[in-house]
Amino acid sequence: MPRVTLLAYTPQPEHIVASAAKLCYSPSSIDDLRENFTDEKASSFVDMLSEIGHESPIEHAVFTFGIEGVSRSLLAQITRHRIASFSVQSQRYVRENSFEYVIPPEIDAIPEACRLYIKAMQEDQKNYEELAALLKEKHRADLVEGGMDEKSADRTAEKKAIEDARFVLPNACTTKMVVTMNARSLLNFFSHRCCNRAQWEIRALAEKMLALCQQAAPHLFKRSGPPCIRGGCPEGKMTCGKITQVRERYRVNFK
Repeated sequence: MPRVTLLAYTPQPEHIVASAAKLCYSPSSIDDLRENFTDEKASSFVDMLSEIGHESPIEHAVFTFGIEGVSRSLLAQITRHRIASFSVQSQRYVRENSFEYVIPPEIDAIPEACRLYIKAMQEDQKNYEELAALLKEKHRADLVEGGMDEKSADRTAEKKAIEDARFVLPNACTTKMVVTMNARSLLNFFSHRCCNRAQWEIRALAEKMLALCQQAAPHLFKRSGPPCIRGGCPEGKMTCGKITQVRERYRVNFK
């Protein structure tokens, strides 16, 4: 399962959002606006913004997450959310010694399937190490022949070797990243990725991120989650058909 930490977020995020929104319609100075906002007033104003769909002020609140134990397959999905910043552990510069990997629950539930899966991971590790060794030997010899000292050649050859050896690593290989999104982007992320039709791994990640956001800014994220908790299901014929169960789960777990 994904391991998620909320590393940092905008101080008093609901005050910041409420002040920014109020500024659009007030002749008061920014300092005066902020002084007049109590916690209760800020929360009430944020609730009103949510009800009328005024989302641009929400972009002033920013949240940064540390994410570990997720697959490279998930990485390909989360980076499709473009209004975000990502810093990801590089397979080009970090050698994957005894790499960790994610086992899909459906595979883990079948002993024979799980055995085959683990065997495939072990073979990938073996192939990776053998390729890296062969490539490093070749690069090192070329570099020394070209006049580089042995210590520098060894270090450079290592980097060049794992750069190409990584191509045999599977999507299951885990990675870690730091992700920053503003609250408006997070609302969009949760709407898409908390849905039952989202892939299971990124859905689990989104739900953990949402729980952390709701602790930090409960009014900003009060109505967050799949679209069906706010209205009808937008998936049409592709609906999961479990709208009642989904609404109840979000009411109990996230509100």
